[in-house]
Amino acid sequence: MSKFDKTIVKLIADEPLWKGWSHLHGLEYDYTDSSGKRSTFKREVLERKPAVAVLLVDRQKKTTVLVRQFRAPAHLMGDAPFLLEAPAGLIDSGEAEDTACREVLEETGYTITAPRFLFAAYMSPGAVSEKIHFFYAEISDAQKLADGGGLEDEHEDLEVLELPLADALAMIETGEIIDAKTIMLLQWAALNGMAD
Repeated sequence: MSKFDKTIVKLIADEPLWKGWSHLHGLEYDYTDSSGKRSTFKREVLERKPAVAVLLVDRQKKTTVLVRQFRAPAHLMGDAPFLLEAPAGLIDSGEAEDTACREVLEETGYTITAPRFLFAAYMSPGAVSEKIHFFYAEISDAQKLADGGGLEDEHEDLEVLELPLADALAMIETGEIIDAKTIMLLQWAALNGMAD
């Protein structure tokens, strides 16, 4: 039993504030809290499609393949705008696993099949609806079929980097890797003894 079993949440207004690549909603709720007190409150929520992120690991070389790309929010906040990240992308259609395979090929040039699902997580549940499905795939040099670098028609301009897993983990502490999904995947690798 949870203290929230008696809580009642009713959406009473959903005003579109912006529609573009993402959608911004102005939401109003009628909320009866766990003590029975009733109130209304407003929230803004950025609606984003679900996404995938994939940790690529060459177990023999103890390396991972990451991509570096421009990120407007980092630029806006005054950080270095080219972030080092695990391959990732939005699920436009089909299954998360299919999206993972497609994004890895587009971004890195590696072909993978049957990536292992690890977990799913909301990245910023206080304001953003995006839920990321995290995957793991082992790779080898033989699976590198193309240069990668992203799709030109999607305005992607990616740098593909292969790094020792231990170095990538150290880059979290130095602030060279500040992307949450990449940090989560690298820490999963560390917890599973892949960087030793």
